[in-house]
Amino acid sequence: MSGPDLRRAAAARALDLVEPGMRLGIGTGSTANAFVELLGERVRGGLDIVGVPTSEATHAAATRAGIRLATLDEVPELDLTIDGADEVDDTLRLIKGGGAALLREKIVAFASRRMVVIADAAKRVGTLGRFPLPIEVNPFGLAATHRAVEAAVSRAGCAGEVALRRTADGAPLLTDGGHHILDAHLGRIPDPEALSAALWAVPGVVEHGLFLGIASAAILAADRDGAAEVTILGSLG
Repeated sequence: MSGPDLRRAAAARALDLVEPGMRLGIGTGSTANAFVELLGERVRGGLDIVGVPTSEATHAAATRAGIRLATLDEVPELDLTIDGADEVDDTLRLIKGGGAALLREKIVAFASRRMVVIADAAKRVGTLGRFPLPIEVNPFGLAATHRAVEAAVSRAGCAGEVALRRTADGAPLLTDGGHHILDAHLGRIPDPEALSAALWAVPGVVEHGLFLGIASAAILAADRDGAAEVTILGSLG
């Protein structure tokens, strides 16, 4: 099965968790987009929920799908967030932020009673770090923050290039919040908690893509002889 087929299979399993009346955080990225599409079908069939999107892109997709939306200020406590991940390990530690929405994604996840990750099983890793770790930073003092992040990475026992993410035309990428992204190409992160603490000690860091102790479960879809096989990490209850 193709990647889109597997993402849709994981999203379909997550849709089983959505109940009428829920306040639902809706993630960002290709797998979350599959969930938005399926959720929209259910909403048009009569399912009554309210969604809080984690990015402007998700807001636009959910609006097109006919999903009723609110802001986190209007609905500050959520029942469930469904979101993708760039990497997930067996203890449900995540790397997120490939879509540059990590700040809003983490805020929405923290406001939720449960966060469930949906992904292609290829996102499951033994050690985090193969996917570049996104670090959202304030544009003010960017060069100084960049140097401080490199030092923090080294202190946490990691090694690799820290690069400013740019758009196709070469300009620094801007997040929905008006920040920049530094991508840390580390290969492996032996102690994610230590790296998280080191990054938080840098004043210019707004957020980072290590989601630790946040996800309660992950729904992972793999190809087994042309059919999707879904594995659950953690508890969906």
